[in-house]
Amino acid sequence: MNRQKFLRQSWVASTLGASLLLGCTASTRATQPEVAPPAPPPAPVQTPAPTLSLGVDTKNFDPGVRPQDDFFRYVNGSWLKTAKMPADKSRYGAFIELRDKSEAALRALIEEAVAVQGAPSGSDTQKVGDFYKSFMDTERIQSQGIEPLRGELQRIATLKDKGALPELFAALGRMEVQTPFTTWVGQDAKQADRYIVYASQSGLGLPDRDYYFKAEPRFVETRAAYLTYIETLLRLAGEKEPTRAAKAILALETSLAEKHWERARTRDREATYNLKSVAELDALTPGFSWARFLKAANEDKSPGVIVRQPDYFQGLAQVLTQTPLPTLKQYLTFKLLDGYAPLLSAPFEQAHFVFRGKTLQGLEENRPRWKRGVEAVDGALGEVLGRLYVERHFRPESKVRMDELVKNLRAAFQQGIEQLEWMSPATKAQAQAKLAKFNVKIGYPEKWKDYSALTVGAQDLVGNVKRAQEVEYLREVDKLGKPIDRLEWGMTPQTVNAYYSSTMNEIVFPAAILQPPFFNPDADDATNYGSIGGVIGHEISHGFDDQGSRSDGDGNLRDWWSKEDKSAFQQRTGLLSEQYSGFSPVEGMSVNGKLTLGENIGDLSGLTVAFKAYKLSLGGQAAPVIEGFTGDQRFFLGWGQVWRTLNREDALRQQLLTDPHSPGEYRVNGVVRNMPEFYSAFGVKEGDGAFLPADQRVKIW
Repeated sequence: MNRQKFLRQSWVASTLGASLLLGCTASTRATQPEVAPPAPPPAPVQTPAPTLSLGVDTKNFDPGVRPQDDFFRYVNGSWLKTAKMPADKSRYGAFIELRDKSEAALRALIEEAVAVQGAPSGSDTQKVGDFYKSFMDTERIQSQGIEPLRGELQRIATLKDKGALPELFAALGRMEVQTPFTTWVGQDAKQADRYIVYASQSGLGLPDRDYYFKAEPRFVETRAAYLTYIETLLRLAGEKEPTRAAKAILALETSLAEKHWERARTRDREATYNLKSVAELDALTPGFSWARFLKAANEDKSPGVIVRQPDYFQGLAQVLTQTPLPTLKQYLTFKLLDGYAPLLSAPFEQAHFVFRGKTLQGLEENRPRWKRGVEAVDGALGEVLGRLYVERHFRPESKVRMDELVKNLRAAFQQGIEQLEWMSPATKAQAQAKLAKFNVKIGYPEKWKDYSALTVGAQDLVGNVKRAQEVEYLREVDKLGKPIDRLEWGMTPQTVNAYYSSTMNEIVFPAAILQPPFFNPDADDATNYGSIGGVIGHEISHGFDDQGSRSDGDGNLRDWWSKEDKSAFQQRTGLLSEQYSGFSPVEGMSVNGKLTLGENIGDLSGLTVAFKAYKLSLGGQAAPVIEGFTGDQRFFLGWGQVWRTLNREDALRQQLLTDPHSPGEYRVNGVVRNMPEFYSAFGVKEGDGAFLPADQRVKIW
């Protein structure tokens, strides 16, 4: 199932999630390079005593960089020069700082539960406290070694023939152990009023298929390190020939990687929608019983299975046939160990960190144990903590301010659609109909999840994780055959993130993102429109990006475009893809314009509509000048500051291969150079570093 991982990936440093932007407030202003004021309309009135703060940390500015040349470094240059990368992170910036703040708040809530003596058995307090205790009890964890997985290891070892693989794959999948494919329950993309099972390629232990084939020294070294890691875990588990087994496992994964679709291709929602019956699935993968798998996975109530990469599954059948049973058993043993290593004794945990953390991410040290413990509790009891978090930390006035911002963004997007010169009236009407059906969720869910089925013990970490995963698994498969739960949230309130769901046609903003320094109710509107407004616009724009635009207002994958309008849209998005493919953050690697296209559309269109909404919010009045900055300038400063980011090179290279988001620098510079409003705000002229000829600028929405 594609559900939240608990802490088995705790070595991974925080990465920028979809549509995350954070800002930072300050009350002092650094020396500012010469900046041109906005064009002709009357100069904004200087307010002698502004009641709202600037909302931008000018200490981060680099006075040696002109905004007309490099806006990202103008806004963030001093910070980039002085900030220190934490030893346990692969990426650091404004978003990560806010995530750390949320993590500290959760720690306080958890430790309060731990301190309660004699909490009633089965109460939320008992579950939260005992789950955390079980994670922090390193003495017991060390003494248990591999014993908590003995039952699963034995089941793999006693596998008699390949005919039993469907049940074994299903059992391991329920534990979030990686197998050659993954399944989950979601809304049917073409019939969004029902739930259905999806199946997708999986099975690789390296971040992407390219890691198995690239000949550059960096990738050769990574494969060698992975081989050592496989061998180490197998040796710790008692494998008699770990070296030979490790080589066979890597060869098996390489065979799977050959069948994998490239990441950019997996973004295509039409190509990845292939509804199959059980009989058709069996024909696709001869020798593998889907009826047995679906029954063991409790997914047999599904009205079919949507296969995302049909030819991968054809290839998988060949791999399973050609691979000896002992190798398949060793592969699954390794996958079990790899998945649970952070929960086991020190040798397993350390081996996992050395490869997953140091080799792949460039981390210098593992995250403190308390942080990994908080992540574990959050993964298992997310909405229990979420309810407590909201009670303690969410300001109701933030929701009021957000409601107003969202209303203005929607009005601006509606106006923007009507003003499009390249879209026909008929397609505009379809776009407006979809926009009108957008649902918005802010802060926290109306209905909290029930965790009464979960049993937690203070001395059973692995058991707690297994049971928590099973509870969530059953919660998901129980949706089959039932109406769509419109109240469900895909994130917890304490998550610093935001998202758009194409099948729900909704945008969601958890409480944790609605706080200073990112969203500041006490800050000026211009800055908030540039930061949180950009996020809102980004999420709305996802409903109209290269993939979201394929769904209608009811969430169904349906073509509502005229042929001519689609061609005009693709011409514009193609230019944007080409622009981003020209950015090279590290030597020898460039941004993948096709992989990142959806997010880049979200950024550009989102900031464009946010600017329009900001201007509408002024009601025709002139914006005040605050600390020397005009309203238009503050808007762009709000956007620029949220993407300040430090990256370890290994992590950045991995991001370029696997992440649909562009690096922070290009989420700033790549966007503003396409916006005429930026040119007016900062007086950008031909010859400036940020200048892009008018005929090369892209405007989509």
